[in-house]
Amino acid sequence: MLENGCTFSELRCREVINLCDGARLGFVSDLRLDLTCGRITAIIVPARSGLSGLLGRCEELVIPWECIDKIGEDILFVRFEDACCPPPREKKRFSV
Repeated sequence: MLENGCTFSELRCREVINLCDGARLGFVSDLRLDLTCGRITAIIVPARSGLSGLLGRCEELVIPWECIDKIGEDILFVRFEDACCPPPREKKRFSV
């Protein structure tokens, strides 16, 4: 993905956008590492939602490294379908 590599501080400056639904997920706050092989296994993005976001508490989105589609200069594009995000509702069809 990156030809010249990237430092963690540079990665933290990138906003994460989900290509599945166009949602802005936030900014990378941390990384999950596999210490046995020395690889990044996931990025972590704080997810503020609802009342817990107003109170300062936040959940974390753990996005597997394989879900990263493209790393740009300012944006990190992912394809991430989280189990806590419901799929779009089907449109109701009315019979006449």
